[in-house]
Amino acid sequence: MGKINCSDDMLFEKTISSKTVFEGRVFDVDIKDILTPEGRKSTREIVKHPGGACILPIDEEGNCYLVKQFRSPFEKVMLEAPAGKIEKGEEPFDCVSREITEETGFVAGNIECVGSVAATPGYCSEVITLYIGTELETGDANPDQNEYIATVKMPLKKALEMADNGEIKDAKTMVLLYKAARRLGI
Repeated sequence: MGKINCSDDMLFEKTISSKTVFEGRVFDVDIKDILTPEGRKSTREIVKHPGGACILPIDEEGNCYLVKQFRSPFEKVMLEAPAGKIEKGEEPFDCVSREITEETGFVAGNIECVGSVAATPGYCSEVITLYIGTELETGDANPDQNEYIATVKMPLKKALEMADNGEIKDAKTMVLLYKAARRLGI
């Protein structure tokens, strides 16, 4: 199959109408009636999410700190980088500065933004901003009410192996691990 060249304008859908059908604590859901680029009518179900921020704390010895947390959609405990939802009016940097301490007890003296990811762009507007935190100082963890987590310390190389072999499945964490490894020459 050959490469098809076309301008982005030829791919745009036109929204005819949009209606919010669910308003929740974490996200809303809209139903959009659209016209395809060829003019056919169709429907899109969109999860509207305010976005999140995620941080990978790394100490001077090359260890990273992840958190274990039960994830209800999968009915299992997952290993992830500390992360949280951006609150109304909050900047991603402020969110991640709060989350690293809430979830791990660390305060990072240096927090570097390494990009962002669209979590599931086929149906959700969530964008997660990614950070690496270094120059760690110990503080007190203070998880949100009804948030039960455990911090796990491991060499960054071990976390990368776990991402490669499927033990770590969380996409934001995997992207962040790979970005950190590249920055650190691993």
